[in-house]
This record gives sequence, structure tokens and C-alpha cells, in this order.
Amino acid sequence: MSLILLPDSMLRAIDLLPDTAIPVTLFTRHSVREIVPGQGLAGYDLQLTDAGRDLAQAWGAYLIGHTDRVIQHCISSPIQRCVDTAALMIQGADEISKYENTHHIEIVEQGLLVEPGSFVLDIQQAGPFFREQGALGFINSFVNNALPGMKQPINGVIDVLELIFNTHPRHKNGLSLAVSHDTILAAIIALISGQTKIHQNDWPEMMEGLFVWFEGDDFLDSKLKWIWRGQRNELVIRDFITA
Repeated sequence: MSLILLPDSMLRAIDLLPDTAIPVTLFTRHSVREIVPGQGLAGYDLQLTDAGRDLAQAWGAYLIGHTDRVIQHCISSPIQRCVDTAALMIQGADEISKYENTHHIEIVEQGLLVEPGSFVLDIQQAGPFFREQGALGFINSFVNNALPGMKQPINGVIDVLELIFNTHPRHKNGLSLAVSHDTILAAIIALISGQTKIHQNDWPEMMEGLFVWFEGDDFLDSKLKWIWRGQRNELVIRDFITA
């Protein structure tokens, strides 16, 4: 089992997870993909490397083996590297799971986990700014509500969080997967953490993500809790919307 490429933060997060009576969702960036020299944008056609495929499978197995949880649901960006990450994590989990039928889980593709979809409303307006500013500059501009063709930042984050809430496992030992992209994770982490400036070292690595769970049966009245890079955090959804 090769986890050498897994960000250290993910192993630290395991020790901070709540009791297995509380289901959680792993909201993660896809595994290691191809790098194209000189390409400023990560195209939709970039695939996982062999090492990235091995990592996703090994991480799925490790999660089940070290948390006593079972994957109950999975959503993914429709981009192939995300779907493949999800499928390989489920495959790895199933190889060591003591539960039955893990491998029958459907990977539900969600447009809210890719762009345009999460935050971009009009790619014709927003696209030139991405090419001009790069991913980091673009997301910083978005967080500060300084781009045309985009959702209001909080509205975009709420859309994704509500999707995760609605697909969150409801049973003991439950784990859901939500596989997405770096820009989407970076923006959401910044906004729920109250940041207005994202630095390069804040950027999610490949196969890095946050564990999230909710307290409450109604999304708007719930409390969001999450683990990111070795720290547990929380916020009240209604307070976040009205801030």
C-alpha cells in the first residue's frame, strides 16, 4: 500500500474524526494527474498518472481499515480524473471492507463539483480572467467578489455545502466521498474559514481534502464541522449566510 504521495494532513485528520456514530463526508481533490509543461490551465482531458491511480486505491483502503467506516455514497465532478479517483478509492475500500456491497455504490456525477457549475455562471465573462490571473489569482478575486460572470461567493459556497448535506450519509459508520477540483476546494475553505487572501501554501494538494459533517436535520439551521490540515473548525450555516 503506497501512500507516499498522500499529503501528511490527511493522515493527521484521521485522529481528529468524530466517533463512528457520526457519519462524515470526505470532500477531496482528485488524485495525482498528468502535468503538462507550459499549460496554464488544467484541461478536462488530463488523466491520473499510474502513481495517482495507486494512491487513490491505497487511500480508499486505508480509510476503511483505519476508521472502521464504510463508504455509503459517492458524488463526483464529471471530469474523468475525478470519477476515476472515486472509483479507485471505492475499489481499494472494497478490497479490505468487512461490509458487503461496497462495490455496488454508484458514483453520481454532479455539475456543482466542476466549473462552470460551482461558482462560474458565464464562462465567456469569467474565462479571460482565469487565463490572465491564473488559478490562485482568479480564486482570490472570486473570494473578494471582484469578477464578472460569477456567483456571489457565499451563494456559491452554500450551493456546494447544501449538496454535500443532502448526500451526507445518515447511518452509523457512514462515509461519503465528494471528489472535486483544487479551485473549488480552495475557495470554499477560504470562505468558511473567514479568509480574504489565499496564499500558494494554502492551495489544496492532489488527493488532499477536508472531512465534513453536520449537526442538525435541516441544512439552514445546521452547524457545519470540518477538519482541514490538522485542525477542527465549525460554523453555524445561518450565521454564515447572514454575515
